[in-house]
Amino acid sequence: MTQPLPSVMCMVTVYVSVPDELSAPLPAELHYDMADPYAVRLSLGAPAARPVDWVFARSLLAEGLHRPAGTGDVLVIPQRHCRPASVCIVLRSAAGAALVDIPASTVAAFLRRTDELVPPGTESPHIDMDRALAELTGRQD
Repeated sequence: MTQPLPSVMCMVTVYVSVPDELSAPLPAELHYDMADPYAVRLSLGAPAARPVDWVFARSLLAEGLHRPAGTGDVLVIPQRHCRPASVCIVLRSAAGAALVDIPASTVAAFLRRTDELVPPGTESPHIDMDRALAELTGRQD
């Protein structure tokens, strides 16, 4: 039996807004797992309700602390106007878009903890290639 790999978890209250609605607080969780060393997961609604998970690059979150970053479904933008000292994560899907405001200090502390676990630039030795290939091929061992 293998030991679970170390991970970093951070519970936080975020403010979520969607078009034509007021911003609302929502419990959320940032999660980093050495099994997927390039990614972070943002779970909205966790743990109170069935969460909605978004997985994106850890480097995207880190860059977004300092300057707008990302293209496509996830953008990360430092905020200095509406909610100073926050980071705005824009989540887009076919169903629409949502803006998630999260304190920049929380994001920075979370990233520091992930960097202690797996420093940026050292992710590749932590990838379990057998597991990754099994997931890609749908093979169960």
